Amino acid sequence: MAQFAYRGRNAHGDLVSGRLEAADTAAVADQLLATGVTPVDIRETAGTAAEVPDWWRKLTAPRITDVDLMLFSRQMYTLLKAGVPIMQALAGLQESAINESLKDVIRDLRTSLDAGRELSAAMRRHPKVFSGFYVAVVRVGETTGQLEHAFNRLFKYIEFDRDIRERIKTAVRYPIIVLVVVALAIAVVNFAVIPAFARIFEASKVPLPLLTRVLVGTSDFFLEFWPLMLLVVGATVLGFKAYTGTPQGRYSWDRAKLRFPLAGPIVLKATLARLTRSLALTIEAGVPIVQGITVVGHVMENSYMARRVEQMRDGVERGESVLRTANTAGVFTPTVLQMIAVGEESGALDDLLNEVADMYEREVDYEIKNLATNIEPILTIALGILVLILALGVFLPIWDLGQVILKK
Repeated sequence: MAQFAYRGRNAHGDLVSGRLEAADTAAVADQLLATGVTPVDIRETAGTAAEVPDWWRKLTAPRITDVDLMLFSRQMYTLLKAGVPIMQALAGLQESAINESLKDVIRDLRTSLDAGRELSAAMRRHPKVFSGFYVAVVRVGETTGQLEHAFNRLFKYIEFDRDIRERIKTAVRYPIIVLVVVALAIAVVNFAVIPAFARIFEASKVPLPLLTRVLVGTSDFFLEFWPLMLLVVGATVLGFKAYTGTPQGRYSWDRAKLRFPLAGPIVLKATLARLTRSLALTIEAGVPIVQGITVVGHVMENSYMARRVEQMRDGVERGESVLRTANTAGVFTPTVLQMIAVGEESGALDDLLNEVADMYEREVDYEIKNLATNIEPILTIALGILVLILALGVFLPIWDLGQVILKK
């Protein structure tokens, strides 16, 4: 399709201009008239989109991030609340979008709406951008006539979800950095420090202590077999990725992540905060409870937690209460179960679930702030033992060598 530069006047008579991509000038005029702009001049620009191969455009297309989707939801809420027709709102967002990939998605949404599709059906054509949860909330907004409120809820949810992701990354970043530094230190000691001392010990002909012989042997093993060790590490990483790519492997790994010392409880509480917030949003939007639990289960990234949510859904479908199914799932604390019971009995389950999410969020904040304090003693002891082993292994032979020299 070619690119066209246009000038026109909007409903207020103001002169507007911009660029659009279409098959011909008639298609550009139709797009402008649909957005309330009367075209004055339409000209094809020198560059055309056909000059760039489609495969290259897809390869170099920027990724649509959570921030892009969050801003799109907020802008749609603002425009629809102000009474702007949906086609005109999408046209305005298409022109102002900085992300070219998002611009293409909005263009396809407008094309689908022109063809008579509903907005939720048009969004379903882009599952990598709009999740099943997002589409379900938009669908409910269309059905109830509260589409602008649906976009506002989605904006708040995406903002909360992004915040939770960042907190999880913050929680595990410090331990990972420390482990990487320790691994680099061990590599430097084995490849550079111990071999230098080993040559001195060999020249002195002094009997070496057991600890020193172990360190020298370990260093020799590293020096001789490091290519094989790299190959083994690479094969292990690839094997791990292949295993976690299977349903059972991913389930086992996701379950293990929740049981890691220190970081595991943080990840668990952050995941539960996301679960309860998502379920509260679906109930608040008017989604039936069974459908809401199903949608929430599909958007859970942790397959272990997704399995627990599916277990809850099966129980509700059999006629059991949300409290009983949540208790059977075995992931909620007694305090949370009590709040769910009160919410279910009072008919304010969405409010109570939001309070549960707030509670989990506060606990995640607290534990992240104290993570460094909790992990420092463990790291200090581990590094102390490592330094002690190296010091004894290196300096005991030097001490023995000194004793031999003094006797001479």
